[in-house]
Amino acid sequence: MKHVRKSVLLWYSPREMFDLVVGFQDYPRFLPWCESAELIEQHEDGVTARLGLAYMGVHHAFTTRNHNIPGERVALQLVDGPFSLLDGTWVFLPLGRPGSDTPACKVEFDMRYAFSSKPLETVVSPVFDRVANTFVDSFVKRAEEVYGPR
Repeated sequence: MKHVRKSVLLWYSPREMFDLVVGFQDYPRFLPWCESAELIEQHEDGVTARLGLAYMGVHHAFTTRNHNIPGERVALQLVDGPFSLLDGTWVFLPLGRPGSDTPACKVEFDMRYAFSSKPLETVVSPVFDRVANTFVDSFVKRAEEVYGPR
């Protein structure tokens, strides 16, 4: 099993960063490895979505069920794909004094994953390791594009 933990302090509000993470339909626009994003089912507290992975000649898709607490947290669980385990959380913590008009937050990303077979791990792991380790950076860059540099 692999485990990725990243955190970053940003001059964006928790809600702004939450909106980028739950906006999975836009992933193919800014995540170089994401070739497709499909809504499978809308739930009261989130979505089930399927992402197509295409990177360095490797193509796979996986589906997750995402439980959302608006502006605060996204928790994802594996539904199907090349994994035996895939779960993760995004946490968006406000920074600064209450009532301050300067938005800032700490973004924490935590993900664990393992592949369902040794051949899949051999082929997909190097690609997914790169994806997992650059995920937070990709969302920071996206925030600058969408909301402007701060």
